[in-house]
Amino acid sequence: MKFDTERPIWLQLVAEFERRILIGEWPSGEKVPGVRDLAVELGVNPNTVQRAFAELERGEMVRTERTTGRFVTDQPGRIDDLRRSAGAEAADGYVREAQRLGMSKQSAIDLLGRRWEETEGQG
Repeated sequence: MKFDTERPIWLQLVAEFERRILIGEWPSGEKVPGVRDLAVELGVNPNTVQRAFAELERGEMVRTERTTGRFVTDQPGRIDDLRRSAGAEAADGYVREAQRLGMSKQSAIDLLGRRWEETEGQG
């Protein structure tokens, strides 16, 4: 993972871990890799990974079980909420850029529909 020097690494890890949850790399109810393993994989300090997990726990995306480790939430509604939030953020960016380019609402919608169809199934 390449880090952006403009944002704190722990926040970038939160986004990366949320992405892994959303795409099912870390499935609902499943145990997530340990702090040390992730720190080695990502080339960061374990405390940075720990801080990212603390934020995910506050957002109820992961839970810690004292003797067995951390697990992705088994509440599908939480993952759906995160997916909607991430989608809304992406949509907001698209709308702002389309407006900046002077596109009409209908042109932007039509373009999005065409791009959706062209990329469907590509992941």
